[in-house]
Amino acid sequence: MKDLASNVAVRRAISPVSISDNTPVVSQIIAMAGFRSLVFAIALGNLADADATFVVLVEHSDNADLSGGEAVPDEQLIGTELAAGFQFDDDHETRKIGYMGSRAYVRLTITPANNTGASLLSAVAVLGHPYLSPVVV
Repeated sequence: MKDLASNVAVRRAISPVSISDNTPVVSQIIAMAGFRSLVFAIALGNLADADATFVVLVEHSDNADLSGGEAVPDEQLIGTELAAGFQFDDDHETRKIGYMGSRAYVRLTITPANNTGASLLSAVAVLGHPYLSPVVV
């Protein structure tokens, strides 16, 4: 049997949140130490506004506070930020976007537009391809 659990770590990126304006939702900064890949998994709840859209951005840096951070080049993403984005009629769906760059720290930002209703979302970071296995935490 294949064992995925011993080969990944899961970190909180965005705690479940209800947003009702156009303020960007910024994830925790995820440290890549000990891992060679990462995927952000985004879970959506009700997206109440009838014309809201949500744009996804992945940034990376070698600084723990993400100073000097920059948008991840497309060739270092698995999937696209466009495909990871969503809109008002994507209630209760999921999205994902992967990172295969070499920077030490990564974060996800979700920016709403035309959002005045209560939109529910959360995200986790799944770190994979560990340098040492099994991963216990």
